[in-house]
Amino acid sequence: MTELLLLIGAYLIGSFATAVWVSKGVFGIDIREHGSGNAGATNTFRVLGPKAGTFVMLVDMLKGVLAVRLSYLLAASFYDSPEQLINLQVGLGLAAVVGHIFPIWANFRGGKGIATLFGMVLAIQPLVALCCVGVFLMILFLTRYVSLSSIIASIAFPVLILFIFREQEVFYRIFAIAVALMVVLTHQKNIVRLLRGSESKVPIFKNRKGGKDGEDTPTY
Repeated sequence: MTELLLLIGAYLIGSFATAVWVSKGVFGIDIREHGSGNAGATNTFRVLGPKAGTFVMLVDMLKGVLAVRLSYLLAASFYDSPEQLINLQVGLGLAAVVGHIFPIWANFRGGKGIATLFGMVLAIQPLVALCCVGVFLMILFLTRYVSLSSIIASIAFPVLILFIFREQEVFYRIFAIAVALMVVLTHQKNIVRLLRGSESKVPIFKNRKGGKDGEDTPTY
């Protein structure tokens, strides 16, 4: 019963619709009606610019961290082994991701959950998460495609878990593989646009004329 209440709490934390509330409260629009129609950090970067996108990304990451931290509301004696704690933390993190994708506070229309998923991994295995961040930033620096950076970083996740850090917990190994598959599946449209050369780039650099480098300028 206690675990169920924590899972519900994690889902509600994940349902905090950051992109929707920022777009409506600050810019007077619904982010889901612009760009890709996704209520996540990537679309916020694309439509509202780097500042709004960064804020949304950080808050969405925090949702994953907070959801995992709910596990510490239980006494240490509640767990028979460290594996049980990790399993609960993974469950809480996934509940937050589900909340982000299907937020009860925003008519169940959310984002893809990548930032929240990262926050979850950051709370469980910080070193693995930081390695994934390094991969993400490197790909973003080279290509300026947030979607491609997310896909490659997610694929790096199970590679790190299975071959570099050699995680022994079977459930966590399965979870890492499932994450990579989920990210690839939820980015099918982005993959098609990448192959066509029509995917939007994030304007993170300034060109010599003083504007943003790249094809896309934030609409708002």
